[in-house]
Amino acid sequence: MTDKRRTFDDSFKLQVVKMIKDQGLTVPQVCRDLNIGETAVRRWVQQYEAEQLGQAGIGKPLTAEQQRIRQLEQENRQLKVDNDILKNCLPGAPRPIGLETLRTTLIPLDSGR
Repeated sequence: MTDKRRTFDDSFKLQVVKMIKDQGLTVPQVCRDLNIGETAVRRWVQQYEAEQLGQAGIGKPLTAEQQRIRQLEQENRQLKVDNDILKNCLPGAPRPIGLETLRTTLIPLDSGR
């Protein structure tokens, strides 16, 4: 009996790639967990990396709508990074919280002992 070939939509493929890229899981781990062949997943990762570098994707060219989605996703990623930087600032402080800010804040508290 032959196995029926499975097909996966683009959103599923992207989720799998993000598990590997963003969560730091290995390809074999993800393949075992999702019962997917390693060759397919490695191909999805290569395609994703090529597209991130601005190279033409393997397969069909992107439609105008897909290009717009990609542009918005990149903008969204950048805004999230900017947001995280702003969240790490004290109210009214011109710089992110770091060791220097902690030292200047904690030294006056310790000197009162």
